[in-house]
Amino acid sequence: MKYLTISLFLLCAVFSSSAQTQLALADAIQIAMEKNYDLEIQRNDQLIAETRNAWGAVGRYPYVNLSAEARNNFNNNENDDYLQNQLVGAATVSWTLFDGFSVNLNKQRLNELETLSGQNTGLMVESTIQSVILAYYSVLLQKEKLEVFREVMQLSEDLYSKATFQKEIGSAVTYEVLQAQNAFLEDKSSFLLQEVAYKSALRDLQFLMATDSLTDYELTDSFEAIPVDYSLSELSEAMLANNKTLKNQYINQNLLKNAVALAKSDFYPSLNFAGGASATRTRIDYDRQGLDLSNMSNFYGNFTLSFNLFGGGEKKRALQIAEIEQQSGDVSLGQMKHELRNQLSNIFDFYQVRKELLGVARENMEAAKLNLQISREKFENGSINSFNFRDVQNLYLNVAVGELEAIYQFIDIHTNLLRVTGAIIQQYSE
Repeated sequence: MKYLTISLFLLCAVFSSSAQTQLALADAIQIAMEKNYDLEIQRNDQLIAETRNAWGAVGRYPYVNLSAEARNNFNNNENDDYLQNQLVGAATVSWTLFDGFSVNLNKQRLNELETLSGQNTGLMVESTIQSVILAYYSVLLQKEKLEVFREVMQLSEDLYSKATFQKEIGSAVTYEVLQAQNAFLEDKSSFLLQEVAYKSALRDLQFLMATDSLTDYELTDSFEAIPVDYSLSELSEAMLANNKTLKNQYINQNLLKNAVALAKSDFYPSLNFAGGASATRTRIDYDRQGLDLSNMSNFYGNFTLSFNLFGGGEKKRALQIAEIEQQSGDVSLGQMKHELRNQLSNIFDFYQVRKELLGVARENMEAAKLNLQISREKFENGSINSFNFRDVQNLYLNVAVGELEAIYQFIDIHTNLLRVTGAIIQQYSE
């Protein structure tokens, strides 16, 4: 029975370890690119824009209709009653031959809308990559915090166990035991809450990847910040050339120019063609005269040239509005460039500061570790009391968490810098 229990325990341990799925950041991004909900919706929107972009949607081709009709009527009159049956087949063609270049202009508009939809997909890809990166490192952050809380809790547990033992042998009083117990329980509560934060962060990452939350992932990338030296002028050039939000604004400006051209096209005449052919077979059955059969064919082709001489100034007003909107678009483009330059400068400044704060946090952590080690030795030999040592414990905890937060904040600002300069896709698709 003993060997059976041990075997079952080992089997469960092997199963638990094998159930964990290793997940690198590159793998998480790849999964999100394939399964992310918002990205899938945006790709469908892009597919709709591609489907709409066709010459047939703007009137380049003629419309051809076929029809068949059966007519039946009975005529009751004084001379001779009769039953009439008619079979009519017809084909009609309608085609706008010229409409002020609007066909080509509308096709250009659809081209721009398709390009805009593709750019929106690119924006969604950038946003998804950024979200996955931050979610991935958030999981690592919470895991590292969990280890810090575990370390502090285990230290408090050791001190509590030691105080309990000393009380049993008479070298410690109840007050000291209670202080150690309170410290241990407080650290245990913090550890348990941090476990929840870690699991929540992991679920957030799984949601971005659209994967089952029951899957237990083991994140394999290390939680570290790698500073890179950048030049603000080079970043500014890259942003103006690659920022997808700015590219979208250029496309919107092209759409406004297209709207002006369409408004001007309304001043041109239009030429339309309408043609068709029909065949009619008529059968008349008279009560007295008997049966009469006849066939008739009809063909026609008509051209219509139309020109609006006056419409209350509606076309002129439409053109003026389109030109004003184009001017507003130029202003919006300049505003966006200015705003992006300010945003880049702010992000760059924060990047430089957080790069410096990394060094400060690391140096602070080294001092806190040494302080904790020395304070523990002093506490054990009675040089300081439990209150002093608890202060050192809390200081160590705050400094350790602060270092982890500094690493995450640097990763956050670095990712933001890559996003605004349009380099995030290239950076994480290599």
